[in-house]
Amino acid sequence: MDILKKYAKLLVEYCLELQAGDKVFIQSTTLAEDLVREVYREAIKVGAHPEIDLMFRGKSKLFLDNANEDQLGYVSPLREYVFNHFDKYLYIRAPFNLREDSNVDSAKRTKRSLASKQLNAIFSKRTAEGSLVRSLCQYPTQASAQEAGMSLEEYQDFVFGACHLYDADPASSWREIRAEQQRFVDYLNQAKHIQYKNKKTDIRFSVDGRTWINSDGRVNMPSGEVFSGPVEDSVEGTVYFDYPSIYMGREVQGVTFEVEQGKIVSYSADRGEEILDEIMKINGARYFGEVAIGTNYNIQQPTKNILFDEKIGGTIHMAIGQSYIQTGGTNQSVVHWDLIADMKDGGEIYADGEKIYQDGKFLI
Repeated sequence: MDILKKYAKLLVEYCLELQAGDKVFIQSTTLAEDLVREVYREAIKVGAHPEIDLMFRGKSKLFLDNANEDQLGYVSPLREYVFNHFDKYLYIRAPFNLREDSNVDSAKRTKRSLASKQLNAIFSKRTAEGSLVRSLCQYPTQASAQEAGMSLEEYQDFVFGACHLYDADPASSWREIRAEQQRFVDYLNQAKHIQYKNKKTDIRFSVDGRTWINSDGRVNMPSGEVFSGPVEDSVEGTVYFDYPSIYMGREVQGVTFEVEQGKIVSYSADRGEEILDEIMKINGARYFGEVAIGTNYNIQQPTKNILFDEKIGGTIHMAIGQSYIQTGGTNQSVVHWDLIADMKDGGEIYADGEKIYQDGKFLI
């Protein structure tokens, strides 16, 4: 079977669980036309009602460079209708240029983000309650390959391997992953206190009353993580994130946070500290909205793409800013930024004082 047909079938049948009569909104760029066509084919075959939105090169920068105050605050009635009334939503990442917004006026970018706040709240609420099923995936493009330091062919292999598309039955592989991760989730949901430790990290937090989620490839493809939301004022200690991370097209690496009573009280970075200066001024960005453990061992190298990097088997990540409602988290922010730390060399995780993880692997 052609790999894109296999990919489309996985997205439609496993990720979205698309049914006859479902209204599904499919969004990507014109670079992903071949995959979008196959997804459209599969959606029609199951009797769904697909609507397609393909963005063109430079659209975001054209808007932010030229929009006036009224346009920056404008909320699309089309997106409002989709987020309120559609059953399924698929976003296929297929970037032309990952740096096109790097030099955009930050005040304009902030105003645009604030204009989207109400829509994002609707989206978060409906996805949390399950009335809007969403999935995010990647189509390999030259821009993403270059960012990852790979040729396009190498990057295609990486993406398809991470999604288990070379397996005989990818959906069956993801169901096996779901079952294994459920064991971890069931254990963690009995714990009240978690501690992450490695050579440069010793961070503790409460998850009492919070819910750990099994991310098994349905919401994100690929996936492979378990995550929760810490009790906001319980996070204490020092955490060092060695992997590179991208925020609004700009790279930050070697981030250290000192945390007291849940709040980041000091910070530094080996590269891109000025970006942290900007982010830390945003409401809610000094508190954590997510804690997680990456479990996809088909991903073993950072590619500066958070969809993949946060899933790297043998890592942990923590996100500053917005919480996921379904975990019970309450922190609110226009920011949700994941930062990743390697745990394969001496990393440990403790649950209520018991070691449950060593050198990048669960012990339970």
